[in-house]
Amino acid sequence: MILPGLIALMMVFAPLPLSAPDPVDTVQLESGIVQGVIAGDVVAFKGLPYAAPPVGEGRWRPPAPAADWQGVRDATTYGALCIQPPANGDPGVGPLPMSEDCLTLNVWAPVDRNEPLPVMVWIHGGGYNNGSGTAALYDGSALARRGVIVVTINYRLGRLGFFDHPALAADRPADEPAGNYGLMDQIAALEWVRDNIAALGGDPGNVTLFGESAGGVAVTQLMVAPSARGLFHKAIVQSGLGRQRSAELALDRPGRPSAQSLGMAFARSAGLPADADAAQLRAVPAEAFLRPMPAFYSDNLIVDGLILTEDVVEAFAAGRQAAVPLILGTNSAEFWWIRPTDAGAYGRTDDALTEAEHDALLAAYGGPDGYDADIVSDLIFNEPARHLTRLHAAAGHPTFLYRFDVVPESNPEPSGGATHASERPYVFDTLETVGRPMGQRDQDAANAMAGYWTTFARSGDPNVPGTVVWPDLRSVPDHLLEFTNDGPVARPMPNANRLDLIESFYARVRPGT
Repeated sequence: MILPGLIALMMVFAPLPLSAPDPVDTVQLESGIVQGVIAGDVVAFKGLPYAAPPVGEGRWRPPAPAADWQGVRDATTYGALCIQPPANGDPGVGPLPMSEDCLTLNVWAPVDRNEPLPVMVWIHGGGYNNGSGTAALYDGSALARRGVIVVTINYRLGRLGFFDHPALAADRPADEPAGNYGLMDQIAALEWVRDNIAALGGDPGNVTLFGESAGGVAVTQLMVAPSARGLFHKAIVQSGLGRQRSAELALDRPGRPSAQSLGMAFARSAGLPADADAAQLRAVPAEAFLRPMPAFYSDNLIVDGLILTEDVVEAFAAGRQAAVPLILGTNSAEFWWIRPTDAGAYGRTDDALTEAEHDALLAAYGGPDGYDADIVSDLIFNEPARHLTRLHAAAGHPTFLYRFDVVPESNPEPSGGATHASERPYVFDTLETVGRPMGQRDQDAANAMAGYWTTFARSGDPNVPGTVVWPDLRSVPDHLLEFTNDGPVARPMPNANRLDLIESFYARVRPGT
């Protein structure tokens, strides 16, 4: 007989029930076995290495294959950020730590994947200086619930990703690609997808590449990069410029120093001797390459002759881009805070205007206030977007143009429209990461964008019955789908008259493109 007091004592000291561990999913990849974590109807595999750590002798070298591993590799936590300066509050940067050992990717997939699913590979923005595929903003769970596999990647940034120096040239074989190491990382990640995504439920023959800002630039660069051909089959470009001009690897041009000249100037500023060799450069602490932060336009865009053989607009004008279906668009108030007199790293593009061109544009914008508010966004984003989509459609490829003009009621900025990068939480349906209240109209817009994006990834056409028809520019030129606070609307390209004037300006200063 057990005494009542003893029963009470046993209850006090009885072990507490353990919480059930998160369910897991184990998959055999080419390099070894990985174990991801299941959350509801989505499984995530995080921190998967797609290339060897680019450290030591691997700094400023093309990415090498990742090493195999034994046993089961835990894939429940993100890898490190690539070396980068502070992000000034951009939600497109994930949590620390930060390291040169950063070439990892993350995969989200439906738990139930009974047939090969479309794959969407995201390239983050940040001016090739900031960002990561590990930000909560880019969590792929909501898109995966729509029946796709989502992949986000880290790639080398700043001077560790886009850099050259004569000493590095002397240290490498003549046929080794150089300069665009971040772009090479992106290609290596696409090769990893080709070789491994089937094991995770994806279709390696149906890969959509999508990216925003610098990530959108990357998508267009990969569309014209010979070594990326065939690694993806559809493309989505969000605010990805289009008319940018790149430095060459070793040849200085008027007003455009080469990558090697920029590298030499930086090495001098870092205290290295003029005759510094490759070993001395590779011995510099990674953090030193952040000061001063390189400028996207002048430092991080390189035509190297092997990975990139020409600028994007030149390739599109000649019809040498990848023959894939394309979505491309911009936001309604991209750089609303930048005036033509303080364009900073983006250059005084309007300085090249003739007096007659400037007067005509002033009239088209309704005077100086309208000109100052919108000319930078039109020069850098809106006219180039129209130009690239016209060229792509003229080549016979499915082409869809959009304009994003959804502004939350909680928006604290006097932007007059949708500012640069504000479409990202709508595309990923991660409105909870914005950090301020978002209403039902925002959720409706997120449902619309995520729906169009995933439908396009599935078939190369964003349209399905029951939705507003998104015009294909091959049959309906100069029309777009505008995402508004009241829902999507198909309409002619707005502000066409002022874009026509900018097109004429570009035709004069950059003939043939």
